[in-house]
Amino acid sequence: MSRTFITTAIPYVNSQPHLGFAMELVETDVMARHRRHRGHEVKFLSGTDDNSLKNVQAAEAEGITTQNLVDRNAQAFHDLREPLRISFDDFIRTSSDPRHRPGVDRLWRAAADAGDLYRQHYEGLYCVGCEQFYTESELTDGLCPEHLKPPQHVSEENWFFRLSRYEDRLRALIESGDLRIEPESRRNEVLGFIRQGLQDFSVSRSVERARGWGIPVPDDPSQVIYVWFDALINYITALEFGDPESTEYQHWWVNGDEVIHVIGKGILRFHAVYWPAMLLSAGQPTPGTIFVHDYLTVDGQKLGKSLGNAVDPVSLAATYGTDALRWWLVREVPRVGDADFTLDRLVTRHNDDLAHGLGNLVNRTVSMIHKYRDGIAPEIDTHPSEEPLVQVCETVRDHVDAAMDRFDFRAATAAVFTLVDEANRYIETTTPWTLAKAEKQGDTEATKHLDTVLATLLHATRLIADELTPFLPDAAQRVTAQLGNGHTELPQPTPLFARLEPPAQGS
Repeated sequence: MSRTFITTAIPYVNSQPHLGFAMELVETDVMARHRRHRGHEVKFLSGTDDNSLKNVQAAEAEGITTQNLVDRNAQAFHDLREPLRISFDDFIRTSSDPRHRPGVDRLWRAAADAGDLYRQHYEGLYCVGCEQFYTESELTDGLCPEHLKPPQHVSEENWFFRLSRYEDRLRALIESGDLRIEPESRRNEVLGFIRQGLQDFSVSRSVERARGWGIPVPDDPSQVIYVWFDALINYITALEFGDPESTEYQHWWVNGDEVIHVIGKGILRFHAVYWPAMLLSAGQPTPGTIFVHDYLTVDGQKLGKSLGNAVDPVSLAATYGTDALRWWLVREVPRVGDADFTLDRLVTRHNDDLAHGLGNLVNRTVSMIHKYRDGIAPEIDTHPSEEPLVQVCETVRDHVDAAMDRFDFRAATAAVFTLVDEANRYIETTTPWTLAKAEKQGDTEATKHLDTVLATLLHATRLIADELTPFLPDAAQRVTAQLGNGHTELPQPTPLFARLEPPAQGS
């Protein structure tokens, strides 16, 4: 049994959560549930990045205190847990969790002791939305490539981190696979960035520019710690890194089998370059895996708060159901490339796969067992190994595991639905109704064959429910209950998935 620590990124809380972060939560949840389902020990962490200047500006715009704004919005992110059925084990807030600041102070001082922090004057182009400096060459027509807004010109004295010192060690980590970045195109992107030469980066901001919000630099009250330096450390402050005697940190980070960060492509540099360099400076182990997802789009444009096209995941779940929303996010979003969201696609995917495909299969299976065997599942010694359905049953677990190992949710769900499709074909090719008719006429071979067909269908549908558990925990539970929860006697068939109506034209 392996031990896995898996995390989402922690989002800014300048606004309410949108569907883009919901996707990351669901993907991470599926990975955590899948490993737990296979018997592994898992800790799943999420949280919020409260210390951003964006949060300060949002609070000023509303005329409320920054703390009030982050408290309100952070709660909304935490509360995605129920409507999305998220199974995180821990949730950290960087402004208020008592574990956070001691850990940030400890890592800062370790980097200082290593000689990796120094103070100097700096001028540059800064995007508040990204909380990042850009060079002229990195801009798109003079605009931030993420937010499509002009950056601010900033001139001040800050603390800097000697990122340049870690160029060779970072490249070696990634090239050796000790730091695995998936998909490969993102790995190549990071290596290309490193090969251009790494520049030291600013890790503090003046108290004036930060409006006094953030974690103070140890022993320098004129500065607060740069939000990204502070935020990245959440992954270990949640493990009580601030306490040198912490058993949590040793258990999950130092002695665990794998640390996985799930992030969006827009923050790859911070996680794959800055974060491991900070850990190396502090003499701490680096994460093992970074899985990078692309964006959700609406009409081809990145979905986001700053662009004004955010989609509310809570409202979606309330209107169309958690199953439909989770299913679209894992079944439609590709491993590589952006995914364009529409309500029509969500509804169509739910109806085709869940209502018509899986729901119809389970209903037919249970109905036939009631009709032909009075609701008692027939028992057989072995399933017919020559049947394609049985062969798919024997391999589905391996296919799901292989897809999940490469973080390919679409392939993993496709493997499960290969079994759904094969089971529906099995019904059409074996025609149980014909066997039942022959049985009534005294054909004992037909009786044996019908028992085999019904038992094989029940075996396949129970396996489908089991493999769906990480993806659709609620639906899998309903399917399992409909199939008797492993018992011989099955309940009367009931509809498992209501057919969804497409949204009205123009909605």
